[in-house]
Amino acid sequence: MASAGPRFFGFVTGGALPAATAADVLTTAWDQCAFNPVLAPAGIAAERAAGEWLKQLLGIPGGASVGFVTGGQAANTVSLAAARHHLLAAAGWDVERDGLAGAPRLRVVASEERHATIDRALRLLGFGTAVVEPVAAAPDGAIDVADLERVLARGGGAPIVCLQAGNVNTGACDDLRAACELTHRHRGWAHVDGAFGLWAAASPATAALVDGAELADSWACDGHKWLNVPYDCGFAFCAHPDSHAAAVSYSASYLVGSGGGVRGGADFTLESSRRARGFTVWAALRELGRDGVAELVERCRALARRFAGRLAEGGAEIVNDVVLNQVLAGFGDDGRTDRVVAAVQREGTCWLGGTTWRGRRLLRISVSNHATTEADVDASAAAILRLAARE
Repeated sequence: MASAGPRFFGFVTGGALPAATAADVLTTAWDQCAFNPVLAPAGIAAERAAGEWLKQLLGIPGGASVGFVTGGQAANTVSLAAARHHLLAAAGWDVERDGLAGAPRLRVVASEERHATIDRALRLLGFGTAVVEPVAAAPDGAIDVADLERVLARGGGAPIVCLQAGNVNTGACDDLRAACELTHRHRGWAHVDGAFGLWAAASPATAALVDGAELADSWACDGHKWLNVPYDCGFAFCAHPDSHAAAVSYSASYLVGSGGGVRGGADFTLESSRRARGFTVWAALRELGRDGVAELVERCRALARRFAGRLAEGGAEIVNDVVLNQVLAGFGDDGRTDRVVAAVQREGTCWLGGTTWRGRRLLRISVSNHATTEADVDASAAAILRLAARE
C-alpha cells in the first residue's frame, strides 16, 4: 500500500519529508529511549525545541506543556486524563489515588460528529461512552454552538467539552472562540481535537478557521498528517502543565532522573519506552520553516478544491464546502458510490475510501501529502470519473 505516495487520498495521511525521513533513519540508528533528559538528553532537547516551534505555529500559549505521543488517539487520551485530574482536583478529589468510584460527577459534552477516538479514550479512562452528552452539528459538520449552550445549561457537574478543528469527513472547524468561552463560563475544560485541522493556524489563509483555539485547555494534533513526518507521531498540548504531569507521569527509585526536577519526555505521555520522535519533528520544521508549513497547508487546500472541481465538472456531486483538505463526493445512490470506490481501489491510479455522512455513502478524499501535484489530482480525478462511467 503506497500510503506515503502522492496519490494516496484514503485517510488524512502525510508523506515523509526528506529531512524528516533522514532524521528518522538517524533516530533508529541512535536508538534512544526518550524517557527523560538523563536517559536521552539529545532526544528530550529535540522535543523541547520542536515543541516550542509547534506552539508558535499552532497558536498555542507558550506556557503549555507538550507530550510527543503516537498519534491522535494517545493525544486525546492524555488530554482527557489531564482534564479529569484538573476538574476533580478542583473539587477536592484525588482521582489518581481514589479512582472514579464515589468521585464528584464530571460531564463529557461532545458533538454528535466527534471523532471515534474520543469515545475510545472515555472507555480507557473509566468514564464509559454512555457519559457523553451529544451536541447537534451544524450542516457543515461543525458543532452547533446554540445547542452546546443548551446542553451546558443543564448543569449537573463540571463539563469536559470536546471540540474539533477539522471534521473527519468535511474538514469543518468548530467555532472555537465561542465554544471555549461558553465552556469556561460553566467552569469546564475545553479540549480541541485538532488531529489535522489545527494546522490551519499555520497559514494566514486558513487561520480564521481556528480562531479562539488559544483559549482551550488542551489540544491534540498529529505530526504524521499535515506536517508530513514518518509514522508514528502526535502531540498532546496542555495549558495546565501540572495537571498534565499529574495525570500521566510516575517515578520509581531505580529510574534515574524521574520525579521532581525539570519535566519532559514520559512525564507528558502514556509510554515509558518512547521513540525519540522529536528528531523528526525538529527536522521537518527546520526544513520547512514557518513559511513552508503555511505553503504546504495552502497548497493542499488548493489541490482539494481542484479535485472537487474536476469531479463536479464530470458529474459527481460534491456535498461539502471544501474549507480545508477534505472532499466528499457522491455518485448517485449508495450502491453505485460504493462500487466506484471499489473500482478505484482495484484500478490503482490512486487510493481512496468511502465513508457514511448524514446517512449517505460517499467517496472521501483527503489531500495532505507534500508531494501531491496538480498532475496527480488531475490524473486521479480522471480515473475516478472514467470508472464511475462504467458503474
